[in-house]
Amino acid sequence: MKLAILHELNAERAARRAAILVTDTETGEQRLVKAADFAKDPLRAELEKQLRMGKSANVEAGGKKLFLNVYAPTAKLVIIGAVHISQALAPLARSLGYDVTVVDPRTAFASPERFPGIPLVAEWPDTALPPLNVDAYTAFVAVTHDPKIDDPALLHAFERNCFYIGALGSRKTHAKRGDRLRAQGAKDTDIARIHAPIGLAIGAVSPSEIAVSIMAEITAVLRLPPKEKEEAA
Repeated sequence: MKLAILHELNAERAARRAAILVTDTETGEQRLVKAADFAKDPLRAELEKQLRMGKSANVEAGGKKLFLNVYAPTAKLVIIGAVHISQALAPLARSLGYDVTVVDPRTAFASPERFPGIPLVAEWPDTALPPLNVDAYTAFVAVTHDPKIDDPALLHAFERNCFYIGALGSRKTHAKRGDRLRAQGAKDTDIARIHAPIGLAIGAVSPSEIAVSIMAEITAVLRLPPKEKEEAA
């Protein structure tokens, strides 16, 4: 890899922006394609597919054999609420390679004994979230059922363009949530991004089953093309 490409790649990785190194396997010629430039690249479909899957691969295009080396930021999961569902969701997400953080100002809930090995922030969202650098590679889950905690957290998730935003509650609860968020400046397009009721409809009952349904929905949003996401919803 040429030094100029390496410097460019390192800059993208440091900024948590995805990029793919395209190598012609016959000539050795290389070029770096940043995620922001995928739309105008002739390999757009292949680049988007491999980034979505998070895997490098050999492809053929334009009569050339190419290797696409994917560099994607490690996905984060921020869980608002140190509740029973979170106790099941946090280790499940960790097993799938997510960097997980649990936020809850209620210290009786956000304790190391209840979340062994999971980073905890026992602060209100306004204080806890800015240092976490929530971004487009972050899944964001609000499960406290407490508007004083969930609502400001969701507003932060809107601003940071998280790839997945989910919130616990029935459709009736979510309708009231939408009214509150609009009153605080949220747009209808923001509220439409919230997955609520949270998780795929698999008939989940227990906290562990609900955690599975949430993680399945996050995975579908991360990995599936738009049309297949709609079919899975």
